[in-house]
Amino acid sequence: MSEAILKLEHVDPVVFWGAANEHFEILKRSFPKLRLVARGTEVKALGDEKELGLFTEKFNNLTNHLEKHNQLSTRDFELILGITPTATININQQPINGEGSGNKDVIVFGTNGILVKARSENQKKMVDSAQKNDIIFAIGPAGTGKTYTAVALAVRALKNKEVKRIILTRPAVEAGENLGFLPGDLKEKIDPYLRPLYDALDDMIPPEKLKAYLESRTIEIAPLAFMRGRTLDNAFVILDEAQNATELQLKMFLTRMGPSAKFIVTGDVTQIDLPKKQQSGLFKALNVLKDISGIDVIYLNGSDVVRHKLVRRILEAYGDI
Repeated sequence: MSEAILKLEHVDPVVFWGAANEHFEILKRSFPKLRLVARGTEVKALGDEKELGLFTEKFNNLTNHLEKHNQLSTRDFELILGITPTATININQQPINGEGSGNKDVIVFGTNGILVKARSENQKKMVDSAQKNDIIFAIGPAGTGKTYTAVALAVRALKNKEVKRIILTRPAVEAGENLGFLPGDLKEKIDPYLRPLYDALDDMIPPEKLKAYLESRTIEIAPLAFMRGRTLDNAFVILDEAQNATELQLKMFLTRMGPSAKFIVTGDVTQIDLPKKQQSGLFKALNVLKDISGIDVIYLNGSDVVRHKLVRRILEAYGDI
Protein backbone atom coordinates (compact mmCIF):
# COMPACT_ATOMS: atom_id res chain seq x y z
CA MET A 1 0.00 0.00 0.00
CA SER A 2 1.32 3.43 -0.98
CA GLU A 3 0.74 6.84 0.52
CA ALA A 4 0.42 10.34 -0.92
CA ILE A 5 0.20 13.59 1.01
CA LEU A 6 -1.22 16.55 -0.92
CA LYS A 7 -1.48 20.13 0.29
CA LEU A 8 -3.85 22.95 -0.55
CA GLU A 9 -1.60 25.85 -1.47
CA HIS A 10 -2.70 29.30 -2.73
CA VAL A 11 -6.39 28.37 -2.40
CA ASP A 12 -9.00 28.76 0.34
CA PRO A 13 -9.61 25.32 1.92
CA VAL A 14 -13.13 26.37 2.96
CA VAL A 15 -14.04 26.95 -0.68
CA PHE A 16 -12.24 23.83 -1.82
CA TRP A 17 -14.01 21.49 0.61
CA GLY A 18 -17.40 23.14 0.18
CA ALA A 19 -20.25 23.67 2.60
CA ALA A 20 -20.30 21.01 5.34
CA ASN A 21 -17.35 19.30 3.61
CA GLU A 22 -19.63 18.35 0.72
CA HIS A 23 -16.76 18.25 -1.76
CA PHE A 24 -14.74 15.89 0.45
CA GLU A 25 -17.65 13.46 0.46
CA ILE A 26 -17.79 13.61 -3.35
CA LEU A 27 -14.04 12.97 -3.48
CA LYS A 28 -14.38 9.89 -1.26
CA ARG A 29 -17.22 8.51 -3.38
CA SER A 30 -15.14 9.06 -6.53
CA PHE A 31 -12.17 7.10 -5.13
CA PRO A 32 -13.70 4.26 -3.09
CA LYS A 33 -10.51 2.20 -3.32
CA LEU A 34 -8.53 4.85 -1.45
CA ARG A 35 -8.55 5.76 2.19
CA LEU A 36 -8.70 9.57 2.40
CA VAL A 37 -8.04 11.68 5.48
CA ALA A 38 -8.33 15.48 5.31
CA ARG A 39 -7.09 17.89 7.94
CA GLY A 40 -7.19 21.59 7.12
CA THR A 41 -4.92 22.19 4.16
CA GLU A 42 -3.57 18.64 3.97
CA VAL A 43 -4.99 15.43 2.48
CA LYS A 44 -3.50 11.98 3.06
CA ALA A 45 -4.41 9.24 0.60
CA LEU A 46 -3.62 5.52 1.10
CA GLY A 47 -4.02 2.84 -1.55
CA ASP A 48 -2.87 1.40 -4.84
CA GLU A 49 -0.11 3.40 -6.56
CA LYS A 50 -2.00 3.66 -9.88
CA GLU A 51 -5.13 4.89 -8.13
CA LEU A 52 -3.05 7.39 -6.15
CA GLY A 53 -1.63 8.74 -9.41
CA LEU A 54 -5.13 9.34 -10.79
CA PHE A 55 -6.23 10.90 -7.51
CA THR A 56 -3.23 13.25 -7.51
CA GLU A 57 -3.97 14.33 -11.09
CA LYS A 58 -7.63 15.09 -10.32
CA PHE A 59 -6.75 16.83 -7.06
CA ASN A 60 -4.30 19.12 -8.87
CA ASN A 61 -6.89 19.87 -11.57
CA LEU A 62 -9.36 20.92 -8.87
CA THR A 63 -6.88 23.20 -7.10
CA ASN A 64 -5.75 24.72 -10.43
CA HIS A 65 -9.35 25.54 -11.29
CA LEU A 66 -9.98 27.17 -7.92
CA GLU A 67 -6.73 29.15 -8.03
CA LYS A 68 -7.51 30.47 -11.51
CA HIS A 69 -11.21 31.27 -11.09
CA ASN A 70 -11.49 31.89 -7.32
CA GLN A 71 -14.54 29.65 -7.21
CA LEU A 72 -15.30 25.93 -7.26
CA SER A 73 -18.96 24.97 -7.29
CA THR A 74 -20.17 21.45 -6.60
CA ARG A 75 -21.03 21.12 -10.27
CA ASP A 76 -17.49 22.20 -11.25
CA PHE A 77 -16.08 19.74 -8.73
CA GLU A 78 -18.05 16.85 -10.21
CA LEU A 79 -17.31 17.76 -13.82
CA ILE A 80 -13.57 17.97 -13.19
CA LEU A 81 -13.68 14.57 -11.47
CA GLY A 82 -15.46 13.23 -14.55
CA ILE A 83 -18.68 12.16 -12.86
CA THR A 84 -22.28 13.02 -13.76
CA PRO A 85 -23.34 16.16 -11.88
CA THR A 86 -25.98 15.65 -9.21
CA ALA A 87 -27.95 18.65 -10.48
CA THR A 88 -30.43 18.25 -13.31
CA ILE A 89 -28.67 18.15 -16.66
CA ASN A 90 -29.81 19.84 -19.84
CA ILE A 91 -30.65 16.98 -22.22
CA ASN A 92 -30.45 19.38 -25.16
CA GLN A 93 -26.88 20.36 -24.39
CA GLN A 94 -24.64 19.42 -27.30
CA PRO A 95 -21.65 17.25 -26.35
CA ILE A 96 -18.27 18.86 -26.83
CA ASN A 97 -16.11 16.64 -29.02
CA GLY A 98 -17.60 13.57 -27.42
CA GLU A 99 -16.78 14.73 -23.91
CA GLY A 100 -20.36 15.49 -22.95
CA SER A 101 -21.47 18.24 -20.63
CA GLY A 102 -23.95 18.44 -17.82
CA ASN A 103 -23.44 22.13 -17.39
CA LYS A 104 -25.13 24.32 -19.96
CA ASP A 105 -22.68 27.16 -19.28
CA VAL A 106 -19.52 25.12 -20.04
CA ILE A 107 -18.15 26.04 -23.47
CA VAL A 108 -15.09 23.78 -23.52
CA PHE A 109 -13.19 21.56 -21.13
CA GLY A 110 -9.78 23.17 -20.93
CA THR A 111 -6.38 22.05 -19.70
CA ASN A 112 -5.47 21.35 -16.06
CA GLY A 113 -9.10 20.89 -15.05
CA ILE A 114 -10.21 24.30 -16.28
CA LEU A 115 -13.89 24.49 -17.17
CA VAL A 116 -14.22 27.33 -19.64
CA LYS A 117 -17.71 28.69 -19.26
CA ALA A 118 -19.82 31.80 -19.59
CA ARG A 119 -19.53 33.48 -16.19
CA SER A 120 -21.88 36.45 -16.58
CA GLU A 121 -25.18 37.27 -18.24
CA ASN A 122 -23.60 39.11 -21.15
CA GLN A 123 -21.06 36.37 -21.74
CA LYS A 124 -24.02 33.97 -21.92
CA LYS A 125 -25.59 36.31 -24.47
CA MET A 126 -22.42 35.99 -26.55
CA VAL A 127 -22.69 32.21 -26.44
CA ASP A 128 -26.38 32.25 -27.39
CA SER A 129 -25.82 34.81 -30.14
CA ALA A 130 -23.06 32.70 -31.69
CA GLN A 131 -25.65 30.01 -32.38
CA LYS A 132 -27.88 32.43 -34.29
CA ASN A 133 -25.62 35.00 -35.94
CA ASP A 134 -22.57 34.85 -38.21
CA ILE A 135 -21.08 38.19 -37.11
CA ILE A 136 -20.99 39.32 -33.49
CA PHE A 137 -19.56 42.51 -32.05
CA ALA A 138 -18.63 42.13 -28.35
CA ILE A 139 -17.97 45.56 -26.87
CA GLY A 140 -16.85 46.23 -23.31
CA PRO A 141 -14.05 47.34 -20.99
CA ALA A 142 -11.00 45.32 -19.93
CA GLY A 143 -11.59 42.19 -17.92
CA THR A 144 -15.13 41.47 -19.08
CA GLY A 145 -14.12 38.20 -20.74
CA LYS A 146 -15.10 39.16 -24.28
CA THR A 147 -11.91 37.85 -25.93
CA TYR A 148 -11.68 34.78 -23.72
CA THR A 149 -15.30 33.84 -24.43
CA ALA A 150 -14.81 34.42 -28.16
CA VAL A 151 -11.73 32.16 -28.24
CA ALA A 152 -13.62 29.48 -26.29
CA LEU A 153 -16.44 29.56 -28.84
CA ALA A 154 -13.90 29.20 -31.64
CA VAL A 155 -12.21 26.23 -29.95
CA ARG A 156 -15.59 24.56 -29.41
CA ALA A 157 -16.50 25.04 -33.08
CA LEU A 158 -13.19 23.48 -34.11
CA LYS A 159 -13.60 20.52 -31.75
CA ASN A 160 -17.15 19.95 -32.99
CA LYS A 161 -15.88 20.08 -36.61
CA GLU A 162 -18.17 23.01 -37.39
CA VAL A 163 -15.15 24.79 -38.90
CA LYS A 164 -11.81 23.60 -40.27
CA ARG A 165 -9.66 26.31 -38.73
CA ILE A 166 -9.46 29.22 -36.33
CA ILE A 167 -8.02 32.58 -37.32
CA LEU A 168 -7.21 35.10 -34.59
CA THR A 169 -6.09 38.60 -35.49
CA ARG A 170 -5.35 41.97 -33.93
CA PRO A 171 -4.24 45.36 -35.21
CA ALA A 172 -0.53 45.76 -34.40
CA VAL A 173 -0.94 49.18 -32.83
CA GLU A 174 1.58 50.48 -30.33
CA ALA A 175 0.10 51.25 -26.90
CA GLY A 176 2.58 53.93 -25.92
CA GLU A 177 5.60 51.90 -27.03
CA ASN A 178 7.58 51.91 -30.25
CA LEU A 179 7.30 48.67 -32.18
CA GLY A 180 10.40 49.41 -34.25
CA PHE A 181 12.67 49.37 -31.21
CA LEU A 182 11.66 45.85 -30.18
CA PRO A 183 14.37 43.23 -30.90
CA GLY A 184 14.05 40.44 -33.44
CA ASP A 185 12.40 39.83 -36.80
CA LEU A 186 8.83 40.76 -37.74
CA LYS A 187 7.28 37.73 -36.02
CA GLU A 188 9.22 38.40 -32.82
CA LYS A 189 8.14 42.05 -32.91
CA ILE A 190 4.47 41.19 -33.52
CA ASP A 191 4.04 38.22 -31.15
CA PRO A 192 3.88 40.33 -27.95
CA TYR A 193 0.78 42.07 -29.34
CA LEU A 194 -0.84 38.70 -29.96
CA ARG A 195 0.17 37.17 -26.62
CA PRO A 196 -3.31 37.46 -25.01
CA LEU A 197 -4.69 35.22 -27.75
CA TYR A 198 -1.99 32.61 -27.11
CA ASP A 199 -2.73 32.79 -23.37
CA ALA A 200 -6.42 32.03 -23.95
CA LEU A 201 -5.58 29.09 -26.20
CA ASP A 202 -3.13 27.73 -23.59
CA ASP A 203 -6.07 27.36 -21.18
CA MET A 204 -8.18 25.44 -23.67
CA ILE A 205 -5.91 23.18 -25.74
CA PRO A 206 -3.14 20.86 -24.47
CA PRO A 207 0.36 22.17 -25.37
CA GLU A 208 1.32 19.46 -27.86
CA LYS A 209 -1.99 19.64 -29.70
CA LEU A 210 -1.85 23.44 -29.78
CA LYS A 211 1.67 23.29 -31.20
CA ALA A 212 0.46 20.90 -33.91
CA TYR A 213 -2.51 23.14 -34.71
CA LEU A 214 -0.24 26.17 -35.07
CA GLU A 215 2.29 24.35 -37.22
CA SER A 216 -0.44 23.03 -39.55
CA ARG A 217 -2.13 26.46 -39.60
CA THR A 218 -5.32 24.89 -38.30
CA ILE A 219 -5.01 27.76 -35.83
CA GLU A 220 -3.53 30.94 -37.24
CA ILE A 221 -2.64 34.02 -35.22
CA ALA A 222 -1.61 37.02 -37.28
CA PRO A 223 -1.76 40.83 -37.43
CA LEU A 224 -4.80 42.39 -39.10
CA ALA A 225 -2.72 43.62 -42.04
CA PHE A 226 -2.10 39.98 -43.00
CA MET A 227 -5.83 39.50 -43.73
CA ARG A 228 -5.84 41.80 -46.77
CA GLY A 229 -6.74 40.10 -50.06
CA ARG A 230 -7.82 36.82 -48.44
CA THR A 231 -11.15 34.98 -48.37
CA LEU A 232 -11.68 33.48 -44.92
CA ASP A 233 -13.98 30.46 -45.24
CA ASN A 234 -14.76 27.34 -43.19
CA ALA A 235 -13.21 29.29 -40.33
CA PHE A 236 -14.05 30.85 -37.00
CA VAL A 237 -12.39 34.26 -37.18
CA ILE A 238 -11.84 36.66 -34.27
CA LEU A 239 -10.73 40.27 -34.59
CA ASP A 240 -9.56 41.39 -31.16
CA GLU A 241 -8.88 44.99 -30.05
CA ALA A 242 -11.01 46.24 -32.95
CA GLN A 243 -11.09 49.75 -31.49
CA ASN A 244 -7.54 50.07 -32.88
CA ALA A 245 -8.64 49.32 -36.45
CA THR A 246 -9.32 52.22 -38.81
CA GLU A 247 -12.53 52.42 -40.81
CA LEU A 248 -10.82 51.03 -43.92
CA GLN A 249 -9.15 48.21 -41.98
CA LEU A 250 -12.38 47.13 -40.33
CA LYS A 251 -14.27 47.23 -43.64
CA MET A 252 -11.46 45.22 -45.23
CA PHE A 253 -11.65 42.62 -42.47
CA LEU A 254 -15.43 42.18 -42.54
CA THR A 255 -15.46 41.77 -46.32
CA ARG A 256 -12.99 38.85 -46.09
CA MET A 257 -15.87 36.66 -44.88
CA GLY A 258 -16.50 33.45 -46.81
CA PRO A 259 -19.90 31.72 -47.03
CA SER A 260 -19.16 29.21 -44.23
CA ALA A 261 -17.38 31.49 -41.79
CA LYS A 262 -18.26 32.96 -38.43
CA PHE A 263 -16.77 36.27 -37.23
CA ILE A 264 -16.51 37.76 -33.75
CA VAL A 265 -15.20 41.31 -33.35
CA THR A 266 -14.19 42.42 -29.85
CA GLY A 267 -13.32 45.92 -28.76
CA ASP A 268 -12.98 48.36 -25.88
CA VAL A 269 -13.93 51.87 -26.94
CA THR A 270 -12.31 53.28 -23.78
CA GLN A 271 -8.80 52.12 -24.81
CA ILE A 272 -8.08 53.44 -28.31
CA ASP A 273 -4.34 53.49 -29.08
CA LEU A 274 -4.52 54.94 -32.60
CA PRO A 275 -2.61 58.16 -33.33
CA LYS A 276 -4.68 61.27 -32.62
CA LYS A 277 -5.21 62.01 -36.31
CA GLN A 278 -6.74 58.57 -36.96
CA GLN A 279 -10.30 57.68 -36.07
CA SER A 280 -11.35 54.24 -34.82
CA GLY A 281 -13.44 52.42 -37.39
CA LEU A 282 -15.36 50.59 -34.69
CA PHE A 283 -17.78 53.45 -34.02
CA LYS A 284 -18.92 53.67 -37.64
CA ALA A 285 -19.18 49.89 -37.97
CA LEU A 286 -21.42 49.67 -34.92
CA ASN A 287 -23.61 52.45 -36.32
CA VAL A 288 -24.01 51.33 -39.94
CA LEU A 289 -24.25 47.57 -39.33
CA LYS A 290 -26.51 47.47 -36.28
CA ASP A 291 -29.75 46.75 -38.18
CA ILE A 292 -28.44 44.03 -40.51
CA SER A 293 -29.93 40.59 -39.91
CA GLY A 294 -27.24 38.07 -38.95
CA ILE A 295 -25.14 40.69 -37.18
CA ASP A 296 -25.51 41.12 -33.42
CA VAL A 297 -23.93 43.53 -30.94
CA ILE A 298 -23.36 42.46 -27.32
CA TYR A 299 -22.36 45.14 -24.82
CA LEU A 300 -20.47 44.00 -21.73
CA ASN A 301 -20.01 46.12 -18.61
CA GLY A 302 -18.65 46.13 -15.08
CA SER A 303 -20.96 43.31 -13.99
CA ASP A 304 -19.13 41.04 -16.44
CA VAL A 305 -15.62 41.65 -15.04
CA VAL A 306 -14.09 38.25 -14.27
CA ARG A 307 -10.58 39.32 -13.28
CA HIS A 308 -9.54 40.30 -9.77
CA LYS A 309 -12.28 42.13 -7.85
CA LEU A 310 -10.08 45.26 -7.85
CA VAL A 311 -10.31 45.47 -11.66
CA ARG A 312 -13.96 46.52 -11.42
CA ARG A 313 -13.08 49.20 -8.86
CA ILE A 314 -10.22 50.45 -11.05
CA LEU A 315 -12.55 50.74 -14.05
CA GLU A 316 -15.10 52.56 -11.91
CA ALA A 317 -12.40 54.96 -10.67
CA TYR A 318 -11.41 55.77 -14.25
CA GLY A 319 -15.06 56.26 -15.22
CA ASP A 320 -15.07 53.38 -17.75
CA ILE A 321 -18.10 51.71 -16.12
